[in-house]
Amino acid sequence: MNLKEYLKIFKISNLDFSKSLGISNVSLSRYISGDRLPERKILEKIFQITDGLVDANDFYLEKKNPNLLSEIQKQKIKEIVNEIKKGNRNYLAKAITIIESTLLSHKLESNLLLSKLPSNQNSIRIGITGVPGVGKSTFIETFGMTLVDLGHKVSVLAVDPSSNKSGGSILGDKTRMTKLSVNKNAFIRPSPSQGHLGGVAKKTNDSISCLEAAGFDIIFVETMGVGQAETAVYDMVDIFLVMLLPSGGDELQGIKKGIIEMADLIVVNKADGNLKKSAEITTSEYKNAQTMISKMRKDLTPEVLMCSSIESFGINEIWNYIKKFIEISRNNGSFFENRQKQKIKSIWNNLNSRLEFYIEKNIKTKEFVKKIIKDVENNNLDVNNATDIIFDYLSNN
Repeated sequence: MNLKEYLKIFKISNLDFSKSLGISNVSLSRYISGDRLPERKILEKIFQITDGLVDANDFYLEKKNPNLLSEIQKQKIKEIVNEIKKGNRNYLAKAITIIESTLLSHKLESNLLLSKLPSNQNSIRIGITGVPGVGKSTFIETFGMTLVDLGHKVSVLAVDPSSNKSGGSILGDKTRMTKLSVNKNAFIRPSPSQGHLGGVAKKTNDSISCLEAAGFDIIFVETMGVGQAETAVYDMVDIFLVMLLPSGGDELQGIKKGIIEMADLIVVNKADGNLKKSAEITTSEYKNAQTMISKMRKDLTPEVLMCSSIESFGINEIWNYIKKFIEISRNNGSFFENRQKQKIKSIWNNLNSRLEFYIEKNIKTKEFVKKIIKDVENNNLDVNNATDIIFDYLSNN
């Protein structure tokens, strides 16, 4: 990181930093502009004060920075940000495409774009998960149209699983939400999971920021179905809904206990026709079971409700509960505490993603790593020692 970036990020004035170095402000300005190289003792001080974020390598004259955007790119992002703030759906779609891209140029544009977006604490982020076939998309369609009729702007981030073989996804949620997808006050964005565990896409959090900046006050995050690590959505929403089918014999229906414990609201769907009685029984059973599950939220007790997405039965009750839940969490401060914690978790999630990308592109292709892999395959080296060798290389570079 160059010194100019460091001072800007940590909001330190040139004057204050020059005083901490024991040099004049003019000298510091020359170091920053590249007109002069700092002496060794000054370089050492800069390294110490910045905790190693700025070192001697960052002061090489005429050093090309591959991480700089061109003026054309900057203007492009400025235009996208301005249009997003106006609620322009086309530019919103462009922004999310850039965010989801793995191209280096798009990563740089994405970072600038996200840094320019205003924060929004007035939205409600609703996470929805459940086994495939439980009716998540139909429920969101019915619920979303109800909210639009009430004057809300509704958006849906729907995540589809990516093929391990081809890497592709069907992305068919728009076809299942026929009314909501064409409504001017709604926006649906299906995204591929790209192999990311947790039921959400790698960039779902960043997409949420774009939607909030565009004025959408209700944001649904629909996961691709309950699995072993289907809980990442919990760390990016304000309220977490788990949808169940009317009882089919197994009370947990393949859902892990941990997900049920995290649920702020359990919704028993398809409470219509021949399944209505079964839905009533399942709802009653889960209400009884809730007394044995510890609360995850401050001053908030999870609820169990049933609904029919087809008949719109129970939709108003679900919305009333969500409004009550958000009101209580705002009043006791947990709403804002939760969002702050989610920001910190995003840092580590983003870092893990970048490390994974770096390893895939820069480490696996190295000849010494290929040799290590071959030694493991030939039983000449065990897995743990192979891991240690590669990790030592990573930590020393």
